[in-house]
Amino acid sequence: MNRKEVVGRILRNVDSSREVIVRFLQDLISFPSVSGNERDLQLYIASKLREWGISYDMWEVDESELRGNPFFETPAIPYRGRPMLVGSVKGVGGGKSLAFNGHVDVIPPGPREAWRHDPFSGFIEDDRLYGRGASDMKSGVAAYTMAVKILLDSGFRPMGNIYMHYVIDEEYTSNGTLSALLRGYGADGAVNAEASDLEVQPSVSGSMWFTVEVPGRTASMSRIWEGVNAIEKGCKVCEAIRRLYEVRVSSKKHPLYPDARGVLALFLGVFNSGTFPSAVPDKAVLKGRMGLLPGESVSTAINELRDFIHEYLKDDEWLKNNPPVVRQEGYAGEGVEIPVNHPLTQSLAKSFEAALGMKPVIKGHEGASDMRTLVRMGVPTVCFGPGTVAQMHAVNEWVNVEDLIKAVKVMAVHIVEWSGVEYVGK
Repeated sequence: MNRKEVVGRILRNVDSSREVIVRFLQDLISFPSVSGNERDLQLYIASKLREWGISYDMWEVDESELRGNPFFETPAIPYRGRPMLVGSVKGVGGGKSLAFNGHVDVIPPGPREAWRHDPFSGFIEDDRLYGRGASDMKSGVAAYTMAVKILLDSGFRPMGNIYMHYVIDEEYTSNGTLSALLRGYGADGAVNAEASDLEVQPSVSGSMWFTVEVPGRTASMSRIWEGVNAIEKGCKVCEAIRRLYEVRVSSKKHPLYPDARGVLALFLGVFNSGTFPSAVPDKAVLKGRMGLLPGESVSTAINELRDFIHEYLKDDEWLKNNPPVVRQEGYAGEGVEIPVNHPLTQSLAKSFEAALGMKPVIKGHEGASDMRTLVRMGVPTVCFGPGTVAQMHAVNEWVNVEDLIKAVKVMAVHIVEWSGVEYVGK
């Protein structure tokens, strides 16, 4: 069977499996696997792998085993009762290994009344499948799981080993992926199936959280001129951060991010100050997020933020003498990239064209992902998935059903292109 016949057989079987693919994603979404609560979903996926005759390994992350690694990140939630899972298909020999990487945890859905449909229903309307995790990133997890299953059901065995990572805790750390790699589930190449709008993305940006403590001075409500209102001073910090965003967008350049507004998103998400309506607050605590281009370090970025805020506020006598304390706190992930002409990037692009009959868009991914740990641990990785970036963490999150099917096709063909396959019959 030649390559064209192999690809044709797989694509036809994906089309005939459309209902099974969609139902599997709906099943994944039905589990409220908010970070810390991944266990039931992992057990379900393991049961399906077992049903399909696919080997798997399940274990709990041992934090003590990761602590010595330079890419370890301090977790916010203990790992006990939150199993990791990797499905494995042993290659027949002679091909390159491939890992598919995705996380099963999601962020909280927020108030039910804000959602058009139950966030854990997987309801379909106008070809959009709704639910928390629909784009970020259970559709990616469903796509590579179904791609491997359909390839096997079509009578093919990969020549190289295929691994399917089902990672916990990605919304807080990359420790799940780190644990999988240290356990031996690295590969010659990987696809991180985060939402990419079906773009082939050989880079991911970085992201860090930061805290700014703004000092004030309290005073009696009848002597407010003796006080310094921390809320008012905090508003000046808001202005500084907004201005830095504009500066960074206009000055930072990267060929895979022609429009840097999204990748460099810099904003405040929390502003806390005051304890009583008729008391001048003496402190404000601001928390926010700063996007980083590949190649920007967290330490350089936090220094840039600190220096800019202090310089911007130098004409304020109080803040000049009592400068805000700026520090990185919480999530911190730096961006990474592999070359556009890397064999893995080109293989995925070629697979996209073979599966869908058109050339892919090759751009950078806006947002941090576990791709950073894969690349830093020596696994060349490309981000590619059916979800849309605009729906990540959104209320009424959805994924286009047709994009899900297309992703399954591309991922299945990519196994053929990257690892090679042998027909063994059904």
